[in-house]
Amino acid sequence: MKLILAVATSAYAFTGPAARLPSASVGRTLQVKAQPTMLLGGLRARANNLVATKAEAAEVSTTEKKGFLGGLDVPLLAYFFFWYLGNYYYNISNKTALKAAGGALGYPMTISTLQLGVGSLYALFLWAAPDARSFPKVNTKDIIALLPVAFCAAGAHAGSVFALSAGAVSFGQIVKAAEPAFAAVVGTKLYGKKISKAKWLSLIPVIGGVCLASLKELDFAVSALIAACTANVFAAFKANENAKVMAAPGLKDRLGSVGNQFALTTILAFLMSIPVVVLKGEPWSGFVQLWKTNPVVRFNVLASGLWFYGYNELATMTIKKTSAVTQSVANTAKRVIVIVGVAIVMGESLNPLKLAGCAIGIGGVFLYSVIDQLLAKK
Repeated sequence: MKLILAVATSAYAFTGPAARLPSASVGRTLQVKAQPTMLLGGLRARANNLVATKAEAAEVSTTEKKGFLGGLDVPLLAYFFFWYLGNYYYNISNKTALKAAGGALGYPMTISTLQLGVGSLYALFLWAAPDARSFPKVNTKDIIALLPVAFCAAGAHAGSVFALSAGAVSFGQIVKAAEPAFAAVVGTKLYGKKISKAKWLSLIPVIGGVCLASLKELDFAVSALIAACTANVFAAFKANENAKVMAAPGLKDRLGSVGNQFALTTILAFLMSIPVVVLKGEPWSGFVQLWKTNPVVRFNVLASGLWFYGYNELATMTIKKTSAVTQSVANTAKRVIVIVGVAIVMGESLNPLKLAGCAIGIGGVFLYSVIDQLLAKK
């Protein structure tokens, strides 16, 4: 259309009123009128070319973004996949190491600490390796500010490991799924957070599901229940302390990345766990002998440490890239996959009452996560 207008304009310049002038005047008039008209046509042509170039560039950009998978976020899908895979294999290798080392009466605290130690070595390797991860520019005050977070992380991890050493993985995961109930109490009573009435009501199926799953649990142990609840308390404190620390001005910039934050937290948690191993009285010489003579313990302690560090860092990256509702769905799916999958592999009981309690409890956790958004839409 623009090309037609340009041609018409040029034609008008040669067939308009100037055509009725004398020949000498016509030549001069044609020169005067033809030059602006040709210039206008040239500008229009350039504008058309620019529009076409921009359209092509936009089309190329869109094609590059869509790639071969129709616009799917491939890195995010990879985060989800390896997060689930890492969590699944961590639970298997962790339980295998604990069983081979004597269960709850063996070396759960030592294994928990060594898992953090393996993660710490991996974090140091990433900082030392060229082009892997930049070192955080934190100062002494920043490290001190991270100590409460690291202490709670160490407590949550130790509690979880002890719970899984004393009872079935599936039962421990069901109890751990009740973490929102502990987070709600700790957040409102100690950190001044406000929780809606709908959220409080959605905690009823969470607690009810855990109680129902405990009734017919063949591997039920009071120590496993207490340890898992202790882990939930530490996890609730960790979440609140982490939010408080990360609100400090400039700390995010000095840390540089989520990976650096998790690395520092893991290293500090490892250092804090060492005195607990000594105080608990687990004989180090006995574990060293077991380490030398039992390849199952050796392999699975190392593997569980790497799986634990890897899946937690991936979970943090995944949560950073997704919305609150997506996170809730992802966490719910992860719980189901781990509980059912590990129970099948490890030969643990999955009676109908336990499955019902699991479904009710995890469903309540999902409802707790999304209830406010659902009510806000209405």
